[in-house]
Order: sequence, then structure tokens, then C-alpha cells
Amino acid sequence: MKRDIERTNVFTRRALLLMAGQVGVLGMLGARLFQVQVREGARYTTLADENRISARMIAPPRGRVLDRFGTVVAGSSTNWRAVLIAEQVSNVPATLDAFSALLPLTEYERARIDRELHRKRKFIPVLIREFLTWDEMAAIEVNAPDLPGIVVDAGTSRNYPFGPHLAHIVGYVAPPNEADVADDPLLGLPGLRIGRAGMEKFHDLGLRGRAGSVQLEVNAVGRVIRELDRQEGMPGEDVGLTLDAGLQEAVLATLGDESASAVVMDCRNGEVLAMATNPSFDPSVFNSGVSQAQWLEWTKDRRTPLINKATSGLYAPGSTFKMAVALAGLESKAITATDRIACPGYLDLGDTRFHCWRKGGHGMQDLRGGLKNSCDVYFYEVARRTGIDHIAAMSNRLGLGVELELDLPGQRPGLIPTREWRMGKGHAWNIGDTIVSGIGQGFVQVTPLQLATYVSRIASGRLVQPHLTRSLAGVLQPGSEPDDWPMLGMTDKLLQNVREGMWAVVNEAAGTAPLARLADPLVQMAGKTGSAQVRRVSRELRESGHFDSEKLPWEYRPHALFVAYAPYDAPRYALAVVVEHGNAGAAAAPIAREIMTEVLRRDPANRSEAPPARVADAIIR
Repeated sequence: MKRDIERTNVFTRRALLLMAGQVGVLGMLGARLFQVQVREGARYTTLADENRISARMIAPPRGRVLDRFGTVVAGSSTNWRAVLIAEQVSNVPATLDAFSALLPLTEYERARIDRELHRKRKFIPVLIREFLTWDEMAAIEVNAPDLPGIVVDAGTSRNYPFGPHLAHIVGYVAPPNEADVADDPLLGLPGLRIGRAGMEKFHDLGLRGRAGSVQLEVNAVGRVIRELDRQEGMPGEDVGLTLDAGLQEAVLATLGDESASAVVMDCRNGEVLAMATNPSFDPSVFNSGVSQAQWLEWTKDRRTPLINKATSGLYAPGSTFKMAVALAGLESKAITATDRIACPGYLDLGDTRFHCWRKGGHGMQDLRGGLKNSCDVYFYEVARRTGIDHIAAMSNRLGLGVELELDLPGQRPGLIPTREWRMGKGHAWNIGDTIVSGIGQGFVQVTPLQLATYVSRIASGRLVQPHLTRSLAGVLQPGSEPDDWPMLGMTDKLLQNVREGMWAVVNEAAGTAPLARLADPLVQMAGKTGSAQVRRVSRELRESGHFDSEKLPWEYRPHALFVAYAPYDAPRYALAVVVEHGNAGAAAAPIAREIMTEVLRRDPANRSEAPPARVADAIIR
């Protein structure tokens, strides 16, 4: 009995010890569970979500660029791309090696990826490859377990429906460089592009918009299960241009294969309706990267397709400059419109002879006749009487040789020389410099856009500034009404003297531009021809009677220019045409006539919708 009691006591002590141990273990487990689930529950929930949820920033849709009638001239389309999120990868080089086995990466691509991985934060996706085909995208998705951290993302790619026709105006976008990303980390997002030229550059900040974000549920190997949340961010704002895209195409078709430029403006308010440069380039190639072969092809082309000739091409204006000289002479009272000047075919100054383009001369000329016949001797004398400083001041006032308030990067101011400018170069100004400036030669250099602005101011009497932006985010911008622009500060009578001379150039017998006359007798155009030499012709060669510029190599032939406005009795449209090495102003006149005919047919300034295409154009398309 005693032995049984001892056994019972031993069992009871062991049971109590075991129970105490179990209670201790359960207590510790409970405490740990309390700590994990209660005290640190939020932390572990976050860690679990980080393994389950992949958060990424997404580039916002870039705003569109539209013409005046709402036609898209720069938009976006879907672009499939592969990106790498470094924080989801334990061995980045191994992952890239696995990707390269599917889609080979060049040394340049690999170096770029390495630079971006070191520069960006680990949660920001790094672009591996874009513009993926359907087969390439499928190959990446099938091999997703072997490609941790690499996902296929649907972004956007910039496209330009009008291609080269609007390249110099709309511009293009390209990937940001390291300096850009340093200024704004959001530019490091895959697929985000920034404007590098044209309106894409000028309105870049507005077109970019604001970045969004997306939350994706992923499994253990990183495969996307579903999208949990998406914040699209703020799309870029649409930019409406003053351009008529249909008119732009028609102008380029009229220029044909010529190395040339043309600008059409609404002379009442400065809206640029067309600004064509030929040849041009395809802006979409900058989106994916320009090959070295393509770049060499562009840079070796003597017709310079990458340069916007309308805003950056500098040309001596030739005889198109004579209206500015005439207005300077009239305003300074150096001449009157009825003063008559004899033209024997030349003007002698000391031992230098300045020739008129017509060997036998024009006889006695007043202002109207001087413009109509483009008499060089008449304007030599007007320039001599007026002086270069008066001519320069008037020219600048009319928009020549100054930087215009244009909303397009890259314009050049040109040059209207003065005594002070010449002295700054270490030379004295002489009367011979004034005389050659009187016919738009010598040091005088202007752009086609300046010529169109110049004619607009003569026709309207207002200080209009050329501009390309008509609306932002659907809101019409100031500058679309004539009253938005101040008056030129010259009497209408003064301006009418040169307007009548320009009318005679085109519409009177023996004018220098009969080929510019419009077919409709009820609508008349006023204009002025110009021919600008690119190399000096010696006196001996000129007087030999054997000089023929058409026999010169193309690059030595004079440029052909023509400026105009129409209708004459109610000016609305101004035009400037420059044909490089076109040999004579008459070569530009028929081009100007065809362009102005199409401008008047379309009449974009008075329409709210684009006019129908011509039958011939519809058949071609």
C-alpha cells in the first residue's frame, strides 16, 4: 500500500512538471503570437503585401497636337515593352543573361541598362527592350518563371500621321538623357519621352502630364495574377495649332522636288497656316533611335533636310526688300512717291559701277514704276538718299532682321546691317554698302518667316507676330483677333504707295511677275519677285554678254524669291516662297500662284471645319 502511494506521488509530480512545461511553452507561443499578430501585425501585413503586391509608377499619356480643325498631327499608339524592377530580383546579371538568351541584348543595351540600374531607385522600372512584337512578348511571358523581376508592360509610342509633311513644325520626341533624369526623376520612367524639337519641345511640360501608379498582385515567381488598383495620373494637355494640315500637304506638293520653303500667314492676326520646308525627314525615327547610317545620309544631303528653312534658313532678300527701302525713303521724306529717277542700266559711284538687272535700263521711274519693273538703279538712288540707318530701322519695324515672338524653337534673327554693326566688325561703313543694301544684297539676311511677317504688316498695317499655338487644353489663346495687335504706326496712304506697286508687279502689263497672276479676275494678288545672288559676278563677265546663271552649278545659282498677299482689295493671306538656287524670282512666282490659289480655295481663316479635298487629290489618295 505504501509502495502504491509513493508511485502515485511520483506520477503526480511528473504530471505537474509536464503540465508546467506545457503551460510555459504555450505561454511563450501565445506571447509570440500576440507579438506577431497584435503588436507587429501591421508590419507583417505590409511585408506580406510587398511579396504579393508589386507597385509601379506609370508614365502618363502624352497630350496630342492638333491642327486648327482638330486633326491629330501628333498622337500616341500602344507600345509593348519589357522592363526590369530591380527590387524584385536577387541576381540581376543572371536575370539579364536569361533574357538575352531569349532576345539578345547588344553591348550598348547592356551598358545602358547597367547605368540606369545604378542611377535609379530599385522600385523604378528600367527599360530592357521596347517595341516588342507579339512573338517576343509571348516568349517573355512563357518564360516568366526564369525571368524574375522582368515584366511586359503596355506603354505608348509617339506617332506622326503626317510624317515628313509637318516634321519641322511639330518636331519629335526622344528618350531623356542622364542630365534630364537628374533634373526630374520621373523622366526615368520606361517609355516616357520628352520633346526635342518643334512644338513638342516648346510645349513639352504641358504635353507630359503627371505620372500615375498601378498595383499588381503577383505570385511567388513574379507572374502577374491581376491588377488591384490603377491611378492613371494626369494626361498631358492637347495643343491646338494654327496650321491647316491639308494646306500644308498641298503646299509641299506644289514645291515638288525643289529645295525650297514657303510660309502662309493670316496677315490680320499672324496665325501661321502653313510652314513648309523641302526636303524633310520622318520624325518617328527619333522615337526609337536614329541609326548612324540614317544620320550620315541626312548630314551629307546638300539640301539640308534637318533644317527648318522657313525659320532658320538665311537668305539675301534681293528685290523683295525694295518695299522696305521705299517705305524708309517715304517716311524719312528722302523721296516722294512721284519723284522720278533716271535708269540708264547702271549707277556709277567713283570707279565702281552698280548694274541694273536690265542691261539697257528702264528710263525714268517713279515709285510705282520702280517696284513694278524692279528697277535696281531706282532703289540704289533711294537707298543713297535715305541712308542705311533709316532703312535698318524701317526693316526691323516690318519684322526683318529681328527675332520674332514665335512659339517655335530654333529661329534665327537674320541681319539688317547698320553703321554701328559694321564698326563693331572693325570696318567703316561706306556708301557702296548702302547702295547694295538698297536691293537686298550685301550683308542683308532674312528668313522666309520674316518675309511673310513683313508682307503681313504691309498688307494689314498692324504689328502682327507670327504664332503657331491657337489653343491649349481646348482654350483659345490670345492673338486670334486683329484687334489683339497694335497698329504699325504708318499712315494708310504711305503703305498704299507700295501696295499699288506690288499690285502692278503681278497685274499690269510688263510687270515682273505675270506668271503669278490669279486665274480668277475678281480676286487679285499683289506681290514682288526677288533674285538673290550667292556669289559675286565680275563686271567683266557681266558686260561680256556671255554670263548665264542657268549654266552655273546648282549651288552657285541665285535663289528665287516671291512675296505676296491676297485678296488685294481685302488682304487676308500673306505668302513668302524661297526656292534655293532657283535662278530668278520668276521661278518662284508660279509656285506662289498655285499656293495662293489653294489657300483661297480652302480659306482656312474663315472656316470651322476642314474643306473637302480637291478631286485630283482624292483620286491620288
